[in-house]
Amino acid sequence: MANFRTNHSQKRGRGSGKAFFKSIFLVFIAFGILFLMYLFSKDHFFGSSTENIREEKYELPTSGKDADQRYFLPENGKGELVHHNYYSLSYVEKYEQAEWVAYELTKKSLQVPNVDRTDWFSEDPKVNSGSAAYYDYKGSGYSRGHLAPAGDMAFNDEAMAESFFMSNISPQKRSFNNGIWKELEELTRNWAYSNKRLFVVTGPVLNERFPSRIGKNKVAVPKEFYKVLLDLDDPEVKAIGFIIPNELSEKPIMDYALSVDKVEEITGLDFFSNMMTAQMQELTESTFSTSAWPVSADKFQQRVRKWNKQ
Repeated sequence: MANFRTNHSQKRGRGSGKAFFKSIFLVFIAFGILFLMYLFSKDHFFGSSTENIREEKYELPTSGKDADQRYFLPENGKGELVHHNYYSLSYVEKYEQAEWVAYELTKKSLQVPNVDRTDWFSEDPKVNSGSAAYYDYKGSGYSRGHLAPAGDMAFNDEAMAESFFMSNISPQKRSFNNGIWKELEELTRNWAYSNKRLFVVTGPVLNERFPSRIGKNKVAVPKEFYKVLLDLDDPEVKAIGFIIPNELSEKPIMDYALSVDKVEEITGLDFFSNMMTAQMQELTESTFSTSAWPVSADKFQQRVRKWNKQ
């Protein structure tokens, strides 16, 4: 019995050594396989890295070839309909600017790291009549004001470049562009992020005579600008509009809030009519709640104390 136990234990010792090294080898293989699976799944399946999002070039659901599916475009416009990959517009040759620019702003697009701002203004090749030019604004005293902001189009280089087409630009007083208009643009991004998606339409109010024009192409200088926003997703379908004078303002942003119906009355445009039933449209566009669109007291103070003086 003793020898048997001794022999048995010796055989176990030699066998366990081989098994130990075999186990270590298998563990290394298993870890290697798991690590490769992690890398592969992370970059190619889940798309969780921002680098992967950038490589795939983030696109809005209604971009590119799906331009004819952009049901959020206004009706009753007087201009030439132009589709770019990331927004659409209606260009009015008479005023050398768009009467509206429309696009979808999503939380996903705002989560992508911003590309560099180009600041390269160029004429829009898709406007058949020819858009306004960069030099129309030179020495005029007016800023080249974005309708679809560069900040909303910062998710890839193509969208950023499109935001600098002159068809997306309108003459704005510097104190307006750097002040209350900037505040509204930043609030819109905050609202899109918290609501996951907004449909945005914005532009100058063009239903009036213009005492002032600038540049060789006689670009009309609007007295007011508007923006309308629609949140069509649960838990609360809601909309709001703004019409703001093209000038310095020290008033709170919500002093300029209006129902979408009121903005339609002033601009002559029909917003979001293809996106809702008549009953839902009536309910959503006839009223608005400022509490559903939270603002920042700090941002207001920043505008009054700093932005307005730039």
